[in-house]
This record gives sequence, C-alpha cells and structure tokens, in this order.
Amino acid sequence: MTLPADPRPGLWRQAFRARSLILGALLSLVFLAAALLSFLWTPYDVAALDIAAKLRPPGAAHWLGTDHFGRDVLSMIMVGARTSIAVAVVAVGIGVGLGVPLGLAAAARRGGWLDELIMRANDLVFAFPSLVIAILITAVFGPGAVNAILAIGIFNVPVFARLTRGAALSLWKRDFILAARVAGKGATRISAEHILPNLANLLIVQGTIQFSLGILAEAGLSYVGLGAQPPTPSWGRMLAESQTMISFAPWLALMPGMAIVLTVLGLNLMGDGLRDLLDPRLRRQR
Repeated sequence: MTLPADPRPGLWRQAFRARSLILGALLSLVFLAAALLSFLWTPYDVAALDIAAKLRPPGAAHWLGTDHFGRDVLSMIMVGARTSIAVAVVAVGIGVGLGVPLGLAAAARRGGWLDELIMRANDLVFAFPSLVIAILITAVFGPGAVNAILAIGIFNVPVFARLTRGAALSLWKRDFILAARVAGKGATRISAEHILPNLANLLIVQGTIQFSLGILAEAGLSYVGLGAQPPTPSWGRMLAESQTMISFAPWLALMPGMAIVLTVLGLNLMGDGLRDLLDPRLRRQR
C-alpha cells in the first residue's frame, strides 16, 4: 500500500510563499549589496570635497544630491551601510558568543548560585541602556565605532542569555533530555549536543531582530557623536548634520532616514517571516 504524500508544502516552498520573508530578504539584500559594492566602487569619492557642487538636489549627476561640502549623498549612504552593517554584525556576534553560553549554563544549573549570579548580572546590564553604556565607555576610551560596537554588544548579551535560559529550561524537562542523563551524559555535553541544536531556530530569529536594533542603535549613537567618527560616513551622523538644513535641503535628512527605515523594516519583516517559517506550531496550522 502506498502512503499518501504529505499535503503540506516543503520548507522551501513555504519560504517562497511567505511574502513578508521575501520582501524583507529583498530589502536586506539591497543594502547588503550596496555595502559590499562600496568596497569596490562608489559613484564619487566620499572623502572628496567639491564646494562648487554643494547642496545640489537629486539629479542626473548626483542621484541623491550633495551635502554642504559637495559630497555625493548616494556614495555616503553606500559607505554608511557598510559601517552600520559591520557594527551590527559584530555587536550581535558578541551578544550570541557570550549570551548563549551564559544562558545555557544558567539553565543547566537552574536554581543554583551560578544561575542566580548570571541572572542578577543580566539585570544589572539591563538597568543601563546602550546609550548610557556608550557614554560610559566613551568617557574612558573616547568616541568611535569600536566603542559603539562594545556598547551595543554588551547590551545584547543579557538579551540572548535570558532568551536561551528561558527556552532551555523548558527543554530540560523533556523526555529525550532525561534519556541523555540516564545515558550518563553531563550537563555541558547535553547543553551542547541536545539543548543548543533545538534552540537554533529561535536564536536565528532573535539574531535577525537584534541585528535591526543594532543598526538603529548605531545610528542613534552616531547621531549624538558617539559612533563612527569623521571622515567615515554614518547614517546617524548624516541625519545630525542635516537638521539645520532641512528647510532648504530636505534630501540630506530624507535619504539617510529612508535608508535606516527600509533596512530596519526589511530585517524586521525577515525576522517575522523566519519566525513563522521555523516555528513548527505555526507550520502545522497551514
């Protein structure tokens, strides 16, 4: 007897049917491609000043206009995408690299002194927003992209630690974990071989969300002068420099603002799409 085929579409077919995932991925890929292309080519040199061409509106020569120094806005947005993505990637990497092991350790020693220590340390970090942490770091080491990465990365650690601990605690009660313990496996081995693989989907989705928040945080820190420093272009600093000229050169604020909005929107849509795609409970409802 031939078994009937599974009526549900496969994972890849569902991915191509998820409109939010496709739209989010396309928006994200556009800015990723712009950032990668900026390593090889930009329409103009972002460090070149052309006072004779200052404050030109968008046109054939400069598609997104020029700023008060005559620099091409499109070229600056392309290089600024590189800065924002690099800061967000490293900051999320710090959060995952430190937060996930801490969350796994806290769940494995639930109720013990290590669990309590990790959670209280997380509460302490949560008490200071990333901007305050950046100000503290800047006061010691000075402003810069590296310090922005540290500030955002430190704030991401408790986010991933809490998420990992909460999800891992529910898994420690499952039968397959009990079977692993009966087989003589220790807590560290169980966390690495059984707990972490079952958390991968959740961590991927959260990583996408934190990536978008990292881009927002980097723009905010650059806006107040704590992020990437001149002459490195930054979307946040472009917004800060344009605020006094918005009445007669609105494109200076509109273009980097739209870059931030579209990038964050794309990442959030992609995160929502991945959550719907990777959550087995949501897949069963389709």
